[in-house]
Amino acid sequence: MGASDFKAIDEQRFRGFHWKATLTTGLGVFCDGYDLSSVGIVLPLILASFGHVKLSGLQSATLAASALIGATVGALIFGVLGQRGRMRFYGLDMVILGGAAVAQAFAPDVAWLIAIRFVLGLGVGADYVLSPVIMAEHSNRANRGRAIGLGFGTMWPLGALVAALLALLLEAFKVPDDLRWRVVLGAGAIPAISVIWLRRTMPETARFLAKLKGDSDEASRVMSEISGHQVRAPTLDTRTFAEVFARHARPILSAALLWMIYDLVVYAGILFGPSLIAHSLSLSAVSFTLIIQTVFVLPPSILFSIFLIDRFGRKPLQVWGFLIGAVLIGIFALMQHQLLAMPILALIVFGLFNVAETGPGLVSGAGILGAELAPTRIRTVAQSITVAGGRIGAATSAFAFPLLFAGIGQMGAYFVIAGLALAGALFTQILVPETGQLSLETITEGAA
Repeated sequence: MGASDFKAIDEQRFRGFHWKATLTTGLGVFCDGYDLSSVGIVLPLILASFGHVKLSGLQSATLAASALIGATVGALIFGVLGQRGRMRFYGLDMVILGGAAVAQAFAPDVAWLIAIRFVLGLGVGADYVLSPVIMAEHSNRANRGRAIGLGFGTMWPLGALVAALLALLLEAFKVPDDLRWRVVLGAGAIPAISVIWLRRTMPETARFLAKLKGDSDEASRVMSEISGHQVRAPTLDTRTFAEVFARHARPILSAALLWMIYDLVVYAGILFGPSLIAHSLSLSAVSFTLIIQTVFVLPPSILFSIFLIDRFGRKPLQVWGFLIGAVLIGIFALMQHQLLAMPILALIVFGLFNVAETGPGLVSGAGILGAELAPTRIRTVAQSITVAGGRIGAATSAFAFPLLFAGIGQMGAYFVIAGLALAGALFTQILVPETGQLSLETITEGAA
C-alpha cells in the first residue's frame, strides 16, 4: 500500500474523462439544488391552491424539512449500499428524484406534498453520498477539489437559479397559479431523467474494484482507460470494516460536525435574507434569489473552484470563509436598522456574506472532506455520516431559527449565526488536516 498505488490516476492531467465525470455527477447535484429550492419559490402558490392563507409553524417547518429528513435517511441507506458498488446504485438516485418530482405535481394537499418530498429527499441523500465519492475516486490528485467544487458546489446554486428563472418565465406568460407551481416542481424530473443514461455509462471506480471487490484485472482496465497506458492495480484491502472505521472515526465525525455547522449558518441566513432585505427593496423572494445567485454565489463558486480550492487549500478557504461570514453577520446584527434604511447597502452586506460562505460551501458543503478523509474501505459509509450531519443541521435551522427569531429577536438570532460561523472556523483549524494536492491514499496514511 502507499501513495503510489493509484499513481497512474493521481498524476494524470485533467482530461476529457474528468470533464465528463464532472458533468455527469454535477447534473445530479443540479437536480438537488433545483428540487430543494423550488418548493420555497412557489410556496405562496401552493398555499393558495390548497386554500391556506398560511401554514402553521409546524406545517411550514415540516414542509421545509421533509426533504432534508429524507436526505438524511437516504444518505445512510446508500452509504451502506455503496460499499457493494459505487456505480451499481448510481442512477437509482435519479430514478427516485425524477419519480418524486413528477409526483409532486399531482399532490392533492399539503400532507401528500410533505410525504412526496420526503421520498424525493431519499434520492437527494443518495446523490450527496455517491457523487462526491465517485468524483473523488476517479479524479487526479492536483484537481480533485476543482472537480468536486464545480460538480457539486457550483451546480447546486445553478439548479436553484434555474428553478427561480422557470418560475419567473411562467409568471411572465401568465400561467395560472395552480398549474404554475405544479410545473415548477414537476420540471425537476427533466434533468434527473436526462442524466440516468450518462451515469450508467461511467465505469466503476478503480479504487472500489481493487480495494473492495478484489477485481484487480478490471481495476487495471479502468486505470488504463483513464491514464492512457497499461498499469497494474493494487490488491484487495482485507481489513475489517470495524477495524478501519475505528482508526478513522475522529476525522469522519469532525467532517460531519463541520457540514452541520455550515448548513446551520447558511440555512439560517436564507431565512432572513428574503424576508427582511427583499421586502425592504420591494422585491419578490424569487427576484431576490436571482440577484443573490447570479451576482454573489455562482461567480465566486466558479472562480474559487478553478483557482483557489486546490492551490489555496481546503482549510484556509473554509476558515477564512467562516471568519469573514461571522464578521458580516455581526455587522448586520449591530447595524440592522441603519442597513435596512438603506436596503441596497443591506443587499451588499448580505451578498458579501454569501460570497464568504462560498468557501465553506465548496469544502464542507460540497462533501469534499468526507470523501477525502476516509479510506476506500469505508468511504461511502463515512460520506453518509457527513451528509447526515449536514442534513441534520439544515433541518434544525428550519425548525429552530424561526423560534429563535421570535424568542430572542433578530439581533440575538444574528449573533447566534455569527457564533456558529466562528465555531466553524475554529473547528476547521483544529479538527481536520489539509487534504489539497494529496492523493487519497496519502491523506489516509496508506489505509486505502
